[in-house]
Amino acid sequence: MESQRAAAGRGRSGRAGGQRVRGHHQARPSASESLVTMPIEALPAGRAMETPMHPKRVRVLEPVVENPRSEMWGSNASSPARRDQETPPVPSPALYVECGPSSGASTPTTERPASLSHVSKEARRELIPSSSSSTRPLRDEEILTLLNYGSEEESEEEEDEETMQRLTVPHSTRMWLDEEDEEVERGEERIPPLPRDNINIEQPPQPLRLSTSTSPTALSPSVALGPTNKFMFEWRTAPMPAIEPDLRREPFSQISGPKVSFATPYDAFIAIWDREIMESIVEETNIYAQQLATVMLETGTIRPHSWITRWQDTDVNELYTYFAIILAMGVFIKSCLTEYWCTAQDVFYTPGFSAQMSYDRFRLLSRCLHFSNNTACDLAMLTRRQVMLYKIQPLIDHLNKKFAELYNLGQNLAVDESLTMWKGWLDINQFIPQKAATVGIKTYEVCESQSGYLWRFEVHAGHDISASQDDPISGTVPALVLRLLNGLEHKGHTIWMDNFYNSPALARELKTRGFDCVGTLRTNRQFVPYEVTSLTKRDMTVGQVMGCTSGDVDILVWKDKGRVAFISTYHGLASVTFEERLKPTVAYDYNICMGGVDRKDQQLAVYPIERRRTKVWYKRFFRRLLNASVLNSHILHQNQSFSHRKFRTVLITELLSAHRTQPPSTLTPTHVHCPAQYGLTKSGKSDRLRRQCAVCSRRTHTYCKACNVAMCIFTCYETYHTTHRHFTGH
Repeated sequence: MESQRAAAGRGRSGRAGGQRVRGHHQARPSASESLVTMPIEALPAGRAMETPMHPKRVRVLEPVVENPRSEMWGSNASSPARRDQETPPVPSPALYVECGPSSGASTPTTERPASLSHVSKEARRELIPSSSSSTRPLRDEEILTLLNYGSEEESEEEEDEETMQRLTVPHSTRMWLDEEDEEVERGEERIPPLPRDNINIEQPPQPLRLSTSTSPTALSPSVALGPTNKFMFEWRTAPMPAIEPDLRREPFSQISGPKVSFATPYDAFIAIWDREIMESIVEETNIYAQQLATVMLETGTIRPHSWITRWQDTDVNELYTYFAIILAMGVFIKSCLTEYWCTAQDVFYTPGFSAQMSYDRFRLLSRCLHFSNNTACDLAMLTRRQVMLYKIQPLIDHLNKKFAELYNLGQNLAVDESLTMWKGWLDINQFIPQKAATVGIKTYEVCESQSGYLWRFEVHAGHDISASQDDPISGTVPALVLRLLNGLEHKGHTIWMDNFYNSPALARELKTRGFDCVGTLRTNRQFVPYEVTSLTKRDMTVGQVMGCTSGDVDILVWKDKGRVAFISTYHGLASVTFEERLKPTVAYDYNICMGGVDRKDQQLAVYPIERRRTKVWYKRFFRRLLNASVLNSHILHQNQSFSHRKFRTVLITELLSAHRTQPPSTLTPTHVHCPAQYGLTKSGKSDRLRRQCAVCSRRTHTYCKACNVAMCIFTCYETYHTTHRHFTGH
């Protein structure tokens, strides 16, 4: 079922500037110019342009094919009763050849014999007399060759010449011509190759047009072909059959795939998270830890045994180890963080975590992890959007740069939203009911349709209106799409988008920049013809379609279970059979290529490293970016023997072995575990300070000197140091 997303909640609400316009630039056509609906069976049979990455596999029992000669010549291998029940096999071509009695000349006949059982073996003769050196009868393939001699089709070389003649007009010129001008006339003559300069084509009979101007007038035959303005749309009924989609589609010749080959998963990962960005994170983390200690000292909240007093500056090797532990938590999923460091000898025991890093050190790094210096933030020099993303902006810039540098995208690209779950209070939170997370941080992403490779993303933090004033088309959504696709112009990519982004103006702007554009469409967009805008699902029956074109942009409305509109720059009107039912080719291709972002999210959902509890939104979003970068590394590695899970496990192992370091100790070596009592509450009194026992929760005045934890000496001291010892990092 073709998805048609609605603008639900805060995530999709609001007008896209310059796109949603009712009545303006939409003229009501006269009755003679009206577009008509038609059944989908009336569309010419087309072919799908895209192939599913994983086609449906249906187990079919192969029919038992008996020897056709035994059926034809009445062999005992098959009984007459069985031949009556089953469909007779295809007879040999020799049965349709009548031979003369003596001369050996033969005359083919097109009359099929009424029955095959009466043909005896002696009646079968050779098509031509065999040579004296060989008495072998001719095979069926040889008979077909002789029967069709002299009626061969045109050679491939001639077809290639004609195709080259029609491709002599560049796409930038042909997109402004009417489709009927590019088609071959219905007679025997062909249009000669068009010169690249001074294109002058005799205008065919003027079709009915739907003018988008506010005062439609009758078009005279002297009107020039194509729009004189980029955003002047003259809609008319789409011709059938339309020009071949291959001729209308932008040529794509770029070799897709990684720009550099990587031998191991570790090499692919550090190509993204290189030493430069890791040193930057280490520096900001150490600075932030010192800032936290200073604030606690100034406010008087620091104590001799506070967690910040155990901080030691981190380095790059320890940060890589920290990343490896986070990735391992996505492979081995546990509900509680402390369970990873539990020393209980059971089936859930995972000693590898405590062997690489203590629990206290992991929590210290998680608490102090930082990406940008707070003291360098000048609120007067930043916009509202820049202030909101200041904490995570260095990572966004770095990953966008690395993702684009390391990979050449394929022809089909999907532009869609992704949602990182965040249910806490946040000013940039979005609500999208169609997504699995529902509420969270929304990102606009460009992903490769086939692999799900994330090439560029942008976090939604409000729209910067001032940034869209200089864009060629107005509106925040078109400006967003052009920013995401910056750097891919004139390479022949096809952009697949849903109805939140698509509009006729954006489709034509993308076409002028060397893109093709396909997707669903909201019919209340600007420049959509009035008859399409006013068309409701009650006006159509199931299986009806309506189509119109403006030269380089096509609009098709199809009534399936509901009314859905499509826009395309090359599909035209055609249908394809899928699972024994007809559907437009644009709908079939859209279902295949639109799921690039969803495919990425599905692969990341298996390893939910960002689902850990945290009170800081940008730290959860950092984990989301780390997770996506591992998937990109897997695509960059391109080793068919490595599944996604195997790639992650090998990457974690290589990170730990390449950056293994001795974790810093959190205890002073002179401390010795021994029981002691708290001091007296008042001098001269026998009452001592009491605190809650860490094991039995009773109030006690004894504690351990090394652990500085209250515990009952006779009942809980040994229990704590054998069961809870891992919590202190000893």
